[in-house]
Amino acid sequence: MATIRDVAKLANVSTATVSRVINSNGYVNDETKKRVKDAIQQLNYLPNDVARSLFKGRSKMIALFVPDITNPFFPELARAVEDVTNQYDYTFVLCNTDNDIEKQMDYLNALQQKSVDGFIIVSSTIKKEHLQHIQVPIVALDRIISSDISSVTVNNRSGSRQVVQYLKSIGCQRIAHVAGPEHVDNAIYRMRGYLDEVKEEAWFNSSYVVSGKYNFDAAREAAMALLSELPEVDGIFAGNDLMGAGVLNAAASLGKNVPGDLAVAGFDGIAIGETLTPTLTTMAQPIYEIGAKAAEILMTHIQSLEHHVTAKEYSVKLIERQSTMKGGF
Repeated sequence: MATIRDVAKLANVSTATVSRVINSNGYVNDETKKRVKDAIQQLNYLPNDVARSLFKGRSKMIALFVPDITNPFFPELARAVEDVTNQYDYTFVLCNTDNDIEKQMDYLNALQQKSVDGFIIVSSTIKKEHLQHIQVPIVALDRIISSDISSVTVNNRSGSRQVVQYLKSIGCQRIAHVAGPEHVDNAIYRMRGYLDEVKEEAWFNSSYVVSGKYNFDAAREAAMALLSELPEVDGIFAGNDLMGAGVLNAAASLGKNVPGDLAVAGFDGIAIGETLTPTLTTMAQPIYEIGAKAAEILMTHIQSLEHHVTAKEYSVKLIERQSTMKGGF
């Protein structure tokens, strides 16, 4: 494999001149530039990315941290981030963290050593103090890390209120909630939105809220127990669509007709909701848009000498499908 020294020798120039041509940094006359480019082509020389990043102080690489790549929400986010970063000619690295703080810190340290230019982080365990040693821009996505760090989120609490109001409007009298993890900010806000709408109801008590951990299997088991203990429940708001799928599975296993006996609604708007039987009503996030916006903010931070914190909150939208449409399935 050819080296930069081989190129310099063939072109009869110094290695510093070759570097200037490769990185478009500093003046090189046209004749010399042509000799260097001809030598690169003749030798099929590929510049070393690590050396280039050290030379320029940038790697043209950004990283996205997500807690669970098996949740379809996150690949949809990742696609948007990748599309935008590619437009800026950046390499995209996806890191699955399991919300494990040690794993996240290992990724942060390793990627800093590779001169990564910025991070987009979806995390419920990283705090501001964990990031004090990070010297490149950071954008928090889906969850807020700190008021000092740019973020892109949606109106989780008011969106959840809207979906519970909708379930009431179609006739649901006893509405339960399958909640996400207790330590996850957006799960907390979605539960609060639910509680805003039901806590004053005469029938309500804490047994109407169960934990589904943002997981299909956990939500299925929680819904099985809930519907067995409280057969009067005629509406369930699941804190995300993956749990909504688990609730639909539980209802089918118990012989409950959806939506005849039980109306089910989720949150997120991931593509899988359209493939379920019945299809899943959801409070949809603009998933691609929020991922793209986070990437655009990060690119702006990377390219700007001044750092201004940006906090962008998007609205969610109800998509009515078969799981709540009386007579629709």
